[in-house]
Parts: sequence; structure tokens; C-alpha cells
Amino acid sequence: MHRTHTCGELNINDLGKEVTLAGWVQKSRDLGGMTFVDMRDRYGITQLTFNTDDDAALRATAREVSREFVIKVTGKVIERTSKNLKIPTGEIEIKVSGMEILNPAKLPPFLIEDETDGGDDLRMKYRYLDLRRNPVRNNLVLRHKMAQETRKYLDGLNFIEVETPVLIKSTPEGARDFVVPSRMNPGEFYALPQSPQTFKQLLMVSGFDRYFQIVKCFRDEDLRADRQPEFTQIDCEMAFIEQEDILNVFEGLIRALFKNVKGVDLAEVPRMTYADAMRLYGSDKPDTRFGMQFVELNDVVKGVGFPVFDQAELVVGINAEGCAEYTRKQLDELTEFVKRPQVGATGMIYCRHNADGTLKSSVDKFYDEEQLRKWSAAFNTRPGDLVLVLAGKADKVRKQLSELRLEMGNRLGLRDKNTFAPLWVLDFPLLEWDEESGRYHAMHHPFTSPKPDDIALLDTNPGDVRANAYDMVLNGTEIGGGSIRIHDRGLQSLMFKHLGFSPEEAQKQFGFLMEAFEYGAPPHGGIAFGFDRLCSLFAGLDSIRDVIAFPKNNSGKDVMIDSPSTIDDKQLAELSIRTTL
Repeated sequence: MHRTHTCGELNINDLGKEVTLAGWVQKSRDLGGMTFVDMRDRYGITQLTFNTDDDAALRATAREVSREFVIKVTGKVIERTSKNLKIPTGEIEIKVSGMEILNPAKLPPFLIEDETDGGDDLRMKYRYLDLRRNPVRNNLVLRHKMAQETRKYLDGLNFIEVETPVLIKSTPEGARDFVVPSRMNPGEFYALPQSPQTFKQLLMVSGFDRYFQIVKCFRDEDLRADRQPEFTQIDCEMAFIEQEDILNVFEGLIRALFKNVKGVDLAEVPRMTYADAMRLYGSDKPDTRFGMQFVELNDVVKGVGFPVFDQAELVVGINAEGCAEYTRKQLDELTEFVKRPQVGATGMIYCRHNADGTLKSSVDKFYDEEQLRKWSAAFNTRPGDLVLVLAGKADKVRKQLSELRLEMGNRLGLRDKNTFAPLWVLDFPLLEWDEESGRYHAMHHPFTSPKPDDIALLDTNPGDVRANAYDMVLNGTEIGGGSIRIHDRGLQSLMFKHLGFSPEEAQKQFGFLMEAFEYGAPPHGGIAFGFDRLCSLFAGLDSIRDVIAFPKNNSGKDVMIDSPSTIDDKQLAELSIRTTL
């Protein structure tokens, strides 16, 4: 071994010990009579000292080293005169008696410090250097702990971890597949799994009644901060259960992770239907760290001659408590915010409940004080509050107001990253209409079971059918979702029919699953948590990239290894892929 100890474990109790350490040079300071070197490994930093009494060759070697040199030293643990109590090794230092340069290093392109001078692109290009920084390393340690705690919790409930195939069959539903050409089967392709969905259902048919896997999945979709082309799921399935069993088991998982990783005791996770989430927050993943619930105003504001409200399908608003003193400039900023293309509103109406009790709106031309009192009563305002109102088509205006609500939450400091508000959202629609294709698509996936009471609606009002589906939301981010699955061939065939599959198409794509249902499929259901998202929330990060060792950028590229890249014509020919269109 190159070392007897790490750079993070020695302390005042080790005085007088002869030790050998190895690591990287964080920085060095030559003070003439004394030379100090801070040496780092993933466990911490230890200060090394060389003085005028040392061997001249040793002093010369010490002066050679620079940032990121890999070195090995031998010496005695002594007490520091100038202590640094901010680090575990801050009371001691190593009086070096021997040093070896294991590998010199070029000057890195950015500082290997907690607060680095490297931008995102530069850090991604030299990710192996970025991983030496404490914040990034700590994120990966956190990820490791969360994976270990997940395995421990599920193993304690008799779940078995099973690996499912990575080269599978492409399916038309959901996001785009990444496809892989088969050399041995010219003109045919594998797909990388968007999830192990059908395989975990087959495991239930096989009698493995409790399965999990911390698994890589792949989706060829547009990217943003919380998405990567390859991502990790905590994927789970259970047989002989109902929805309540799933909710209890996996609420337990989340509470165990918070307790054992962050030391946070979560209260019982509240539940909300999809319909209420959309009505009160305009989102199926509401941030419930703060209130500001929607109030619908159609009955209050229509019929007085204000065309914007009279012509709107829905007039709805929020009460921003304590914001009545907002200046005209601040209100104009909010109006511009909702008019951005990403939000899409045409404007915003406001009403102040002034400190003296009077009410003043931006539409006083149409609404007198008595009418504004009705607004105040609807929102239950108090002096100092500010009402913000949007109007338009119901679905669109709810989404617009949801964005405004989140913006106000940010401005008012109500979205504290150290506050955690989990929520179960239940009873999602089974199907959603897609204008582009002119047909219904599964909101979750084609294997989700409808509520038994709603099955008859599939033929008459398919958009009203509720699913046995559930999402877990944390601080306005969906961290997991699942459903009770269809386990009957007849119902699965009916589902495929309503999704626009011909019997031949259903057989070609999913015949293996339909056949398996004929050999004794138990009732089953499951859930998958976005592991990267969950880790980023625990770490207090907005992006999932810094909890992934080697992430892609927003264009889906790995700039460190220059991937994706072209391949040569010989490889293309072996795969029976034409090189010209």
C-alpha cells in the first residue's frame, strides 16, 4: 500500500505516529525558512511541513511540486501551532522526512476549489478534474448513500434485485427510443429501454412477487436541467397488492431516505387527487411548501361589461399576501413575466387591499369598491394583500397562473430548499387527447389499469376514465410515479383498442405480454422513482448533472469524450447502414 492513512483521518490523538500518506497537492507555500504543502485525497486535506533543518534534497523536491502533483510522503504527526478547526485534521500536520513525486501534473484549466473559476462547459470537458472538487464529490457520496439505503430498506421487505435486459424491442408509445442496429440480424434494431416496464410485469407472472432494480433508462427527448438522455430509476413492482399497499411501502422508502440520509423526520405524506391539484394549483406536481391556492372568479367578475373577463372560459387568481405595496415597476415586471412566450398570457389584472382597508384595482373603470369587496371576500384578503388575476381558456390559464404562482413563491422566498413538502397525487386520467395524432394516448403507459367503476366510460367518454395511477411529488418536482397494472388479457386488449392499435399491431408489439397473462398473471402494480432527481433535491441542486459522475450537456453530448461521434464506413457497412441518404 502506498499509504498507512488517508488525508482526512489523522487528528490530535495521533501525535508522534510515523505515517505514510499519498494524494494530490492542493497548494504549496514557500515562506523561505518553511515550506508548507496541503495534500488532498477524497477523504480530506492534511498539511505537510518542511523546514530549514530538513535534508536539502527533500526541501528542493518540496519546492518542485505544484497544484495537482501526485505525491507520497512519510513523516511524523506533530501539533500545529496555527490550528484550523474548520477541518478534521486542522490540529495536526506532518513533519515530512521523505517524499516521492508519483506523477507530475500540468496546471489545471480551472481551480480545484469549492468555489471554482471554471464555467459549466470547461468543467464538463475536464470532468475528471471537476470530480476532485468537494461539492461534486460530496454529491456522489450522497448518491451512494441513497442507493445503499434504498437497497437496505427494500431488502428488509423481501424485495429481490433483478437485472433486466438493456437491448430490447422498440415500442411506439412514450418518448423516442434510442435504437441499436444488429450486425447479426441485418436491417433489424434493438432499442434501449425507456423503463423495464414489461420485464418487471413478466417477473410478477414468474412469481417474483417483490422486485426492484436501480437501473439505467434511456429516452431520446429534448433536454433541460432535470433531464438526461440516460438516467437512473429506482424501479419496483409488487404482486398481490392494491394501490394502498404501494403507497404505504414507498412512502416508507422516502421517509427512510430522509431519516437515514438527511436526518429529517417527514410527517405522513398528504394525498390529493389530480382534479384538485389542477383546480387549486394548475399543476399535477404542485409545490405545497407554500399556499397561494387558486380562486376561481367566474361567478364574481362576469357580467359587468369587462370584455377580457366576459369572454374568458375561466377567470382565476391568487392572493400574494403582504404584497400590496408592490410598486408599478414590480407589477409591470410580473405582467411581462406572464406575457413571455414560455408562459403565454396576454396580460394580468391586479387588485390591492391597501393598508387603510380600501381596494384599488387595475380595472377600476369596470369595477367599483362594492364589486371589489366581492373579490376580497373570494380571496379572503386582509389589508396589505395583493390579488393577481389571469383569464382565458381554462387549461391554458391554469398553467399560466401556475407559473406566476411559482414566480411569486421565488420572489417571496417561500421555496426554501431546506424545507421538504412531499405529496401523493392520485386518480390521474387514464388517457389524454393528442391533437397532432388525433387520438388518445396513455397518460402513463398502456399497461395502467383503469378504475373498475370507470371501465364502461371507455366506449362513451374515454377522457373521463380515471387511472389506478399515482405520482409522488416533492417541492413541485415529480420524483416518482406508478400504477396498478392490467393483468387480464381481455382488458389489456380493450386498452390497446382504445389507444388506436389494431389487433395485429398489438400482437406484434406486445404479444409476448398478452400471452403471459394467459398463464396465471397475479394482480400487480409498481412505481419508479427518478433517482437522479431525488438525489439533486436531497443535495439542494436545481440540475441533476452534478449528481451524475459523467453527465451529458444540454445538447446530449459528452464533451469530455466527444460523444456522440461519427463512425467509419466499414462499421456502417457491417451494420447494413447506408452512408448516403
